[in-house]
Amino acid sequence: MEIHELYSHFLQSNGVITDTRKIANGQIYFALKGGNFNGNTFAAKAIEQGASYAVIDEVEFKTNDNCILVDDVLSTLQKLAHYHLKQINPKAIIAITGSNGKTTTKELVHAVLATSFHTHYTKGNLNNHIGIPLTLLEMDKKTEIAVIEMGANHQKEIESYCKYVEPTHGIITNCGKAHLEGFGGVEGIRKGKGELYDYLNQHQGLVFVNGDDAILLNMLKERSVCEFISYGNNPSNKYNSKIIIENPFLKIQFEDVKIYSNLFGSYNYSNIMCAIAVGKYFDVSNQHIQNAITNYHPENARSQVIEKNGYQLILDAYNANPTSMQHALESFAKSSAKKKIVILGDMFELGAEAAKEHQFIAHLAAQLKFDKIVLVGNEFSKTTNSDIVLKFLTTAEAHDWFQQQDFTNAEILLKGSRSMKMEKVVE
Repeated sequence: MEIHELYSHFLQSNGVITDTRKIANGQIYFALKGGNFNGNTFAAKAIEQGASYAVIDEVEFKTNDNCILVDDVLSTLQKLAHYHLKQINPKAIIAITGSNGKTTTKELVHAVLATSFHTHYTKGNLNNHIGIPLTLLEMDKKTEIAVIEMGANHQKEIESYCKYVEPTHGIITNCGKAHLEGFGGVEGIRKGKGELYDYLNQHQGLVFVNGDDAILLNMLKERSVCEFISYGNNPSNKYNSKIIIENPFLKIQFEDVKIYSNLFGSYNYSNIMCAIAVGKYFDVSNQHIQNAITNYHPENARSQVIEKNGYQLILDAYNANPTSMQHALESFAKSSAKKKIVILGDMFELGAEAAKEHQFIAHLAAQLKFDKIVLVGNEFSKTTNSDIVLKFLTTAEAHDWFQQQDFTNAEILLKGSRSMKMEKVVE
């Protein structure tokens, strides 16, 4: 079946779905495959549950005319999303990637633009080869600007997304030490994230860049014809501001407005400034920018500040890598709290660098002289530390210890990789 034929079915449907547990009447089921599952085996069940069609790529599962046989379900989903995007034809498609901060930046950019435009953006963490096409297919003809988050853990991944997203504008938040194993080291990260710049350079797109980040500026210099707009603290940037207060929440002065955020730590400054720069470029008023950022509240364990049981918790446990961990610790060290506790969980996907990077973070935490340092996980257990450090192999062990402590009037930073589920320590 040709894409335009499948698209006509899509227009008459109630959208697409990849999970038979969530099917609604009239949806089109895409039978995706994974390492431990084959969606084709659920095609008949999907139709029984109300799916209008099931898109499959194994002929033995074509049990009736409602099963649409294609060469590859995933690539068909992506082609359909691309075809749909061309029909919608929004005025701008902003792609966001980076080692740290891309989700917060995406949400801030969306919040700012949504004050003045019909804006669609990536929900949650749907930032991969499946989530991105699903996001595109949710757009409608009212969409003026799309804000698309692109996650990646290896080279050529961003390049593949750009082929069907076709971004007109792009943002790399930073190039830190995330997914070192998959990218093949720091230089591999630089190349992998730089694929967004490559695409925009080849298609006369525009880059929004943190002008205070030497790595990103050098990446742009390597692509000399790439058009960009800079933002940051340095007055040489097109859009610049200064930090007034950074703990517990960032407050900045931008032009004639003071912006009070609900984001912790100076490492969120560049995320806020990016949203400001995008807003200014699209002629969003300073008042709308101020209101959007002020009213944004982080969720899902991303830099959340929570008052709990007599102490203040900085919950930043959605994800972690050496770069984000370092920034969080250094920001937390500047807190005026009388008693500061850090509870850190293992960082994953670091490959051969795991031991070195965990030791670096453990050493840094000790240098910053927090009142108590708690390290959780197999990698952190191997580090050599000072006497003020406690170690636990599991979050359950750390939880049992935590329940026996009195943290009244303390400030606690909780951070680790998602699979560590560090939030369970304080539950």
